Amino acid sequence: MTEWIAALVEWIEATIVGLGYPGIALVMFLETVFPPIPSELVMPFAGFVAATGQLSLAGVIIAGTLGALAGALVFYALGSRLTPERIGGFLRRFGVYLGVSEEDLIKTLTYFRSHGPAAVFFGRLVSLVRSLISIPAGMSNMPMQRFLFFSALGTGLWNLLLATAGYLLGDNWERVLEWLAVWEDVVLAVVVLAGVIVVVRFVRNKRRATKNPS
Repeated sequence: MTEWIAALVEWIEATIVGLGYPGIALVMFLETVFPPIPSELVMPFAGFVAATGQLSLAGVIIAGTLGALAGALVFYALGSRLTPERIGGFLRRFGVYLGVSEEDLIKTLTYFRSHGPAAVFFGRLVSLVRSLISIPAGMSNMPMQRFLFFSALGTGLWNLLLATAGYLLGDNWERVLEWLAVWEDVVLAVVVLAGVIVVVRFVRNKRRATKNPS
């Protein structure tokens, strides 16, 4: 464990032990707004504290979820201000250097409007994505009630798993980090596979369009 991670863990532990439920909510809010603070360090320890009897497991999960939702609203509000027109103007000027066009943006937002709830729910189960997924939700004008509902489902499930693991492991709560390393590898493999499938389908459709022009 590097020095900065050790210091971060120490601060998280002190905040949760010292402030209880408000401390959990505060740290999870910061975890959402500043992704370098991982929930993988927060909720398992909070679950361990619940196992000692200082807090309740249900209270830990609720506090963590409320804090994360508050942080998600920050990025949702940011996304709502980043209108397609503003981003489109930027991409028309600089998109060629980024490999992203205005058309790509429109397609992404169109897809999100159709599959936004699933994207928000499953996005809460992946590091970094769980924070950034709120931006396209705001950009696509996803109704806030729907956004909060699916965010609460995904975040609540993730916090339930992490806190329960910490609760059951007790003093060995840090073992959760080992399991999550495997989880991240699996998620990465799935994302890469999905990307390959999308590229293959795109190439096939391009070839068919070339062979059979309308």
